[in-house]
Amino acid sequence: MKIYKTIDLYITKKFLGTFFYTIALILSIAIVFDMAENLDEFISKDIPAKVIILEYYLNFIPYFANLFSPLFTFIAVIYFTSKMAYNTEIIAILSSGVSYPRLMRPYLTSAFILAAFSFALGNYVIPPANATLNNFRNKYIDNNKVIVERNIHRQIEPGVYIYMQSFNANNVGYRFTLEKFDGAKLEEKISADNIRWNEETEKWVINNYVIRHIHKDGEDFVKGYRMDTTLNMTPNDYKVMKNQMETFTTPALKQEIKQMKMRGVNYVEWEIENHKRVAGPFSAFILTIIGAGLASRKIKGGLGLHLGLGLLLAFSYILFMQISTVFAISGNTPPIVAVWIPNLFYSLIAFFVFRWAAR
Repeated sequence: MKIYKTIDLYITKKFLGTFFYTIALILSIAIVFDMAENLDEFISKDIPAKVIILEYYLNFIPYFANLFSPLFTFIAVIYFTSKMAYNTEIIAILSSGVSYPRLMRPYLTSAFILAAFSFALGNYVIPPANATLNNFRNKYIDNNKVIVERNIHRQIEPGVYIYMQSFNANNVGYRFTLEKFDGAKLEEKISADNIRWNEETEKWVINNYVIRHIHKDGEDFVKGYRMDTTLNMTPNDYKVMKNQMETFTTPALKQEIKQMKMRGVNYVEWEIENHKRVAGPFSAFILTIIGAGLASRKIKGGLGLHLGLGLLLAFSYILFMQISTVFAISGNTPPIVAVWIPNLFYSLIAFFVFRWAAR
């Protein structure tokens, strides 16, 4: 029993050590390239070095570490397992009476550690870091660029719907309409040339409006030039920051998706982000099984062929994930199906690789 515990510890150390070494190496290269790309912006805008380090790179590192985690889990498994195979360590372990499924235990334990670490980072730690990172980029690099919406039609609260032809960066919405329903019956409709957000009072100002009241005896009309009112919406609801969904922790993300469903907003990308936060860590188990199965046997071509085949499979997995995500965004595939199809497909590959390697 003691030799099994020693083997477990030996493989776990190799797995985790190789993983953290490779990801640290790639992150170092990524930081150098990112710094070279943004150096002109940093210098021209006279950004203090302390701000660059604390607000940008300290948040840049965990984001990209978690983003590349499944890929480098796979590479780490391929690399150290292939070296063990060509040093005949795998053969020695199996010859000592250890079965192949038993050999996989430390692999899966290590994958669980990395998956749990990735899950905690992606769901609770990285979103606040992304908020700081995005604020830095919007302030210093992207010049506060936001995406504003057109032809907005939303439910801002139960039974209350608004329409705006457009909403601009100055917090003005044009061709504004508000409708209040009691069930399927229209009770009130407000039409206005525009609606403007007053930052001092934090209220909406409706200009050149007509209010139509509908009751059982007929209809009443009220016209006016200006009216201050409170509505269950803010200008930020119509300004979409790039990758905004990545700044929400998972509980906040789920709550936001509920609000978006109620308002009638397109929430597909948010739903995809929600499912990715579970599917991403889960992929560590799949890629570990495939990597260990491929690299545990000696084949012609050595370590280079193992790494080449491993990278081919890893990048095909990433490509598959991107393609399925596009189908979800276009509305042809439910988000949960689009996100989990690559994992299901590669789970089948992992099953056959495991069976092949165990013979």
